[in-house]
Amino acid sequence: MNHRQKRSQGTRGRSNPKAKNPPRPRSSGGARKQRIGNERNQNRRDPGSNKSHNKADNLGGDRIEGRQAVRELLRAGTRRTQQVLISEDVHNTAVLAEIADLCQDRRVPIRQLTKRKLDDYALTESHQGVIAQAESIRPVPVETLISTSSNKTPMIVALDGINDPRNLGAILRTAETAGVTGVVLPRHRAARLTPAAVKAAAGAVEHLPIALVGGLPAVIKHMSEKGLWIVGLDEGAKTSIYDMRVATEPLTIVLGAEGEGISYLIKQRCDQLVSIPQTGQIASLNVSNAAAITIYEIKRRREIGY
Repeated sequence: MNHRQKRSQGTRGRSNPKAKNPPRPRSSGGARKQRIGNERNQNRRDPGSNKSHNKADNLGGDRIEGRQAVRELLRAGTRRTQQVLISEDVHNTAVLAEIADLCQDRRVPIRQLTKRKLDDYALTESHQGVIAQAESIRPVPVETLISTSSNKTPMIVALDGINDPRNLGAILRTAETAGVTGVVLPRHRAARLTPAAVKAAAGAVEHLPIALVGGLPAVIKHMSEKGLWIVGLDEGAKTSIYDMRVATEPLTIVLGAEGEGISYLIKQRCDQLVSIPQTGQIASLNVSNAAAITIYEIKRRREIGY
């Protein structure tokens, strides 16, 4: 290669200083709206430093909305709370005063936001002017639920395909108040502890042990082998819950989704299938109502001893 060729090749990529820069293309209105939408969604996910990670073993529960749920989070103190967001427009009440005192005691920062900003960040229909960010709920091993080392006879609730987070939260609330020793949730095709579920649970998630499992039928079989009776609630069963044979024994109650019920494989592994007697025209009860009736019938039977 001669000197002229090298010089020509070396100047080939140089820009002409006299040439004008091309005009910048204007972003379209749709692109701008998309960018603003993305920013808003990001703000809803992370107004502070807390980030949620959608892991397979993550129960959720890091966003707590509603006064009762936030107060119980701070009362229990079982997990770290990063911050509490309170609307500037809410009137002071005994619950809000207690939340403020608990935040001060536990050194949890409080941020006041306008109602509009808090509404934009909220993920439930009614946050009642209070939202907290905290560590996710940590699932417990199934063996912890099965253990009979305590003086309390195990009463476990296993949920098969409950997809509505509000139903999940209502079941958890009933389970905790009735003394259920633990809940089993499947890892797939089931609701987790979303903000709606946590709000409906009204603080129960802070006290109720919850296991997250990969395959519910296998876990049901394992619990049966460990000596627990497996009772499935099925609207087609001929035996009434009032005729349940094993109410006072260590047991697991299996509840299925509305319409579908518990799966065929799990039915095959139940020791007894029971139903709630109905005399009306509606085919079935809401699953959270059915859970409450069944759990409290077992509680009643245990209290009277048969």
